[in-house]
Amino acid sequence: MVVLPSTALAYTARATVSGLLLSAYLIFACRREKPAVSSVLWGLGAGILVCALWIWPEHFEAYRKFCVIGDLAQVEATASPYDPVVCGWALTIAKLLGSAFIIAPAEELFFRSFLYRWIQGGESSGARIDQFDICAFLWTVVLFALEHNRWLAGAMAGAIYGILAIRKGLFSAIVAHIVTNLALGAYVILRGEWAFW
Repeated sequence: MVVLPSTALAYTARATVSGLLLSAYLIFACRREKPAVSSVLWGLGAGILVCALWIWPEHFEAYRKFCVIGDLAQVEATASPYDPVVCGWALTIAKLLGSAFIIAPAEELFFRSFLYRWIQGGESSGARIDQFDICAFLWTVVLFALEHNRWLAGAMAGAIYGILAIRKGLFSAIVAHIVTNLALGAYVILRGEWAFW
């Protein structure tokens, strides 16, 4: 069962405060990066690719049976708490924006910045995001996959975001994750595919 704030205003207020705090930390965390236009473009392309990889396999019964944790049929049969019919458009839009601009950057900061370097031995050991370490890379991909009920799509997304962070920088991975969550959220709302949320 999903517990939502009592009103869309309460949810939006909490999301706004969280977003401001996260934005301040992002500015601090990415202060050494001077993202090039190409990094942003790579992020946009990767974000769209990950969204496609998240949606496309759903057409295959074997994928839905073996690669989705939980009872998908039960989720699809019940009304989503984020459906505008249930909660109103304000909360649905707040959920979309929170998913893109709060959850996506927070996950990238945790998995690609903190966890990746921590597995390597921490920042004090000289571990850097742009330094490829197979063990740290695989652990972050596996843990990112297990955080999502669509574990195979989560693993593919984690690998793409991880490679992007290493090759193009953390900012590029954040852009990709934001684009993925915005595009996937728009798909959910437009098609009524509430099982994704």
